[in-house]
Amino acid sequence: MTLSTSSNFSKPDDAFRAIVEAHRGLSDLESADLDAALVLILANHVGDIDVLRDAIALAKRRMMEAHQQQTAASGLQK
Repeated sequence: MTLSTSSNFSKPDDAFRAIVEAHRGLSDLESADLDAALVLILANHVGDIDVLRDAIALAKRRMMEAHQQQTAASGLQK
């Protein structure tokens, strides 16, 4: 199995909204706990270590790119 990066949802906005709503009213710590539990549940559902590793690598790249963009944007604002 390969990592799918395109939406598999017929209504992707509904999926995003469900995740956002699940966090509503939670503290930062509770929200982080929910995210961790959700990641473990979904990783188990996928059940493929290679796909999991690809997803981790992609998530890290996206985080780094977002951080670099924020850093560049804050440098422009000074």
